[in-house]
Amino acid sequence: MRAKPIFLALAVCAGLAACGDDPGEQLLYGAGAGYLGAAVLDTNRGVGAAAGAAANVLYCQEHPDKC
Repeated sequence: MRAKPIFLALAVCAGLAACGDDPGEQLLYGAGAGYLGAAVLDTNRGVGAAAGAAANVLYCQEHPDKC
């Protein structure tokens, strides 16, 4: 079933999302979450890491009170 890996990926991303005190840490944590999510979903890990890094930095820049 494909639902289990999707839920696991979302849990990993939620656990690591919005972490980091500075943009470097935000990039690192976002990339890690994206990489793990892509690994769980068996998709391109490089693209997952890049998307996770960009998404986490963007989120933290837009919502600094939640980071």
